[in-house]
Amino acid sequence: MSKKFVFIGAGSPNFSRALARDILSFPAFADATIALVDIDKRALEDARVDVQRIIDAGHYPAKLIATTDRTEVMEGADGVVSMLMAQPLEVFKNDLYICEKYGVKINVGDTRNPAGIFRFLRTAPVLMGIVDDIKKYCPNAVFLNYSNPMAMLCRAIQEAAPEITTTGLCHSVQGGIAKFASILNIPKDEISYLCAGINHLAFYLKLEHNGEDLYPALRKITLENQAVYDEDIVRNEMFLAMGYYVTESSGHFSEYSPWFRKREDTLQKYCYRGTSWNTGRTNFTIECREKRVTDYEETRRKALTEPVDLKRGQEYASSIFNAIFGDHEMFKFNGNVRNYGLIDNLPVGACVEVPVLASQDGLQPMHVGAIPDCVLPLMCLSSQIEEMAVKAHFTGDRDLIYQAICYDPITSAVLDLREIRKMVDELFAFSKPYLPQFKL
Repeated sequence: MSKKFVFIGAGSPNFSRALARDILSFPAFADATIALVDIDKRALEDARVDVQRIIDAGHYPAKLIATTDRTEVMEGADGVVSMLMAQPLEVFKNDLYICEKYGVKINVGDTRNPAGIFRFLRTAPVLMGIVDDIKKYCPNAVFLNYSNPMAMLCRAIQEAAPEITTTGLCHSVQGGIAKFASILNIPKDEISYLCAGINHLAFYLKLEHNGEDLYPALRKITLENQAVYDEDIVRNEMFLAMGYYVTESSGHFSEYSPWFRKREDTLQKYCYRGTSWNTGRTNFTIECREKRVTDYEETRRKALTEPVDLKRGQEYASSIFNAIFGDHEMFKFNGNVRNYGLIDNLPVGACVEVPVLASQDGLQPMHVGAIPDCVLPLMCLSSQIEEMAVKAHFTGDRDLIYQAICYDPITSAVLDLREIRKMVDELFAFSKPYLPQFKL
């Protein structure tokens, strides 16, 4: 029987194209129905055109549907993917501007810190609606979340619907391995690793090639090669101090720690120079998204003139679906799940990112053990803040959001408690139309 996949937030043509290409590359899914869902009609049509080109180029007997109403296509779905951004950039960017006004200078703001928390609070009601629809129309579907903030959203989904087979997926783990392979001139497929923690704040606890620890070689080249150091300054500083590499890029990681964004001189020293794609510039995500809008027509023109690439990419989603209800080839990946006996020294029940095995038996997270002492405090703090934010979403406790943000590393580095209260009040006032879970 052919399978059905529903992409929610499919108006991101690049992502929809990549997921569709990967799914259709598996023989078990060649005749699948792919349903694209987005409320932006223009973006939805562009995504439909792109996916249809893949179907035509691969001569797949697949069926394609595009709709603005997900309930039209969710009945009996086997796989559901969320890649949505609940509100447009015009909403999201105000989080960063409000924080900047108070001296809290944010780089991306999609994962944690005040901007990430308010993005979660606005996105969670939308995701809860999707969860309700899955329970109603396709309770046996595998639900994969790519939407940020990953950990808080996954934690809320898994709290609200523990009966659903679900996990959250990120690009950073496999991206880090590709980076190390390039630095050391080693084929990335030959690197063995253990990576665990919380989303965007996980660490490579083991990093080996043919049984040899790669960390000494990485430390040597980072200390001796200025170009390698400059490529990822913040992440390299953390590695040199603590002995482990974090999964996330310099810009992102600078937001989750108190050391790099607290003063103008530290911003200049660590975040406003370097050569990586995201060094840590304040409001970098606004720059990127506004440029994406400006370049959209030219990007579309190029996309429609380039040959269709049918080669499977590096995203996890298609291999997870294939393992569970395709040809059942087992697949190991890093996913976001609740911490029940997985990481010994992180909060029980919190959302953690650990190795997970996908098979016809579903998703089986793997026990990791303890996180090393040197990186545990930062991880524990962020995990506990996320727990507070998720609890506040379900209880409507506005004070708990304020208290969570009081402990945020970059906020507490620059503001006192009363200043934080004023900032949080302003963030609540701005987001009021999107927060039905609070009595504002």
